[in-house]
Amino acid sequence: MKRNTFLASLIALSVSPMLSFSQFKNAFMRNDKGFKVGSGEGRIHGHMKLQGVNSNILDVKISGIDTEGNLAIFEQTSLSQGKGTPLHIHHSQDEIFHVLEGFYYFQVGEEKMSLSSGDCIFLPRNVPHAWTQVSENGKMTVTVQPAGKLENFFLTMATLDHEPTDAEIKKIFSDHDMDVVGPPLNIN
Repeated sequence: MKRNTFLASLIALSVSPMLSFSQFKNAFMRNDKGFKVGSGEGRIHGHMKLQGVNSNILDVKISGIDTEGNLAIFEQTSLSQGKGTPLHIHHSQDEIFHVLEGFYYFQVGEEKMSLSSGDCIFLPRNVPHAWTQVSENGKMTVTVQPAGKLENFFLTMATLDHEPTDAEIKKIFSDHDMDVVGPPLNIN
C-alpha cells in the first residue's frame, strides 16, 4: 500500500511542473504591448474578400491570437445589398455589431429590427440570429467574445473559389461551431 502511495505521489510531482510550465509559458507568450491597426487595415490576414453568404470585405482588427482566444474584433465593409447571413446559432460566442455606415436589418430570436449608423446590437450565444444589408454600402464593427472559431470561419469563406451550395455553407458553419437553422432574412 505504501508503495502505491509513493508511486502516485511521484507521478503527481513529475506532472506538476509541466502543468505549471504551461501556465507560465502562456503568461509570457501573451502580447504585453499595445498595438495600432489603422483605418482600412486588417491585422495578420489583410483584407479578406468573403464568398458565400455575401461578398463583403473583412478586416481582422483584433485577432483571437492576440487575446488567447478571449476576444476578436472585425470590421466588415458591406458590398452586398440585399444579402446577409442565414439564420444561425453560435454555441459559444456572444456577438456585438456596431453599425458605422449604412442600414441593416437584424433578427434576434423572434424579434426583427432595423439598424443604422451609430446603432449597436447584442446577439447572445445560443439564440438564432441573422442580418441583411439594406443600403447599397455599409460598414460594421463585429465583436465576438470569446473569439472561438469565427476568424477561421472567415478565412475559410475567403479562400473559396466558387459560390458554395447551401449544403456547403451548412457544413462550413458547423465546422466552426455554428448551426444554420433557417434561411437569410427577406427584406422585401
